[in-house]
Amino acid sequence: MPRGSLHPPYRQFMIVLRSLNGLKGVKNPILTLGNFDGIHLGHRRIISRVVAKAKKEGVPSVVYTFEPHPLKVVAPHNSPPLILDMEDKTGLIKEIGIDYLVLAEFTKEFAATHPRRFVEDVLINGFKVKEVWVGHDFSFGRGRAGTVEYLKELGEELGFKVHVMPAYKKGGRIISSSLIRELVKMGEVRKAASLLGKDYRIKGRVVKGVSVGREIGFPTANLNVTSELVPKNGVYAAYATVEGVRRMAVLNIGTAPTFGGRESTVEVHILDFNGDIYGRKMAVSFVRRLRDEKTFKTKAALISRIRKDAERAREILKD
Repeated sequence: MPRGSLHPPYRQFMIVLRSLNGLKGVKNPILTLGNFDGIHLGHRRIISRVVAKAKKEGVPSVVYTFEPHPLKVVAPHNSPPLILDMEDKTGLIKEIGIDYLVLAEFTKEFAATHPRRFVEDVLINGFKVKEVWVGHDFSFGRGRAGTVEYLKELGEELGFKVHVMPAYKKGGRIISSSLIRELVKMGEVRKAASLLGKDYRIKGRVVKGVSVGREIGFPTANLNVTSELVPKNGVYAAYATVEGVRRMAVLNIGTAPTFGGRESTVEVHILDFNGDIYGRKMAVSFVRRLRDEKTFKTKAALISRIRKDAERAREILKD
């Protein structure tokens, strides 16, 4: 599988449900609950265990998650930028081998549901669940009263097993979505990738810019970013994917201060490419941060530095 690829050939067919109405025949599954933003190594560990156990038991495997992210509903001012959009999140879960993905609509009414009612209505009456797997910091229901301990108590009472996965650590730090967000915001894309298990990527559509790059011999694609989480301003070695074709690239996130820019933009220079991709969708996978954005005294100095950035990006990406 190419580095940073999100969508290799799938091993199986996954059914996506947005309500419990399509659950006919989905009985006694092995199920995991959570937000799963990023599908990082800790998430992959839980989901992979669920898939393996379900295959061993001969029952369906289920991921039950929420759309939108709960904080966007209950505390939008504190809602974090998402690492993945739903398309990529769904693709990665499918890649791991899950049978059913439930994207439950998260509303204020749902947030007010007592955890016991959720377990009875969804896990027992909806799924007749056999086992539930959650992370060590999982909580659910009104006031986050549905702790891991409470879930275990309900499991013993209502007849399903609860497995709690311990914190997954790497380099002495617990892998979490919040840690990955901070790393991306700081431009630490290599460290973020080591916790995600893939290069961090953003998506958007190529739109018309001011054509400064073309004027200096380095045409760039101005990306109108749709992703919520964008790395720190600076220059990066990356891969740009347009219509399924992935190419080496160097990109700048920032205001182009040499030309008096004020608004931050994402400008992608695809190496050895000069085609017309205006209006096309593009995904950019970050491999390494090369340097901070800076102001150059002359256009010649800027061009010289861009050449060096492109050469360095090529060396990094060709490996």
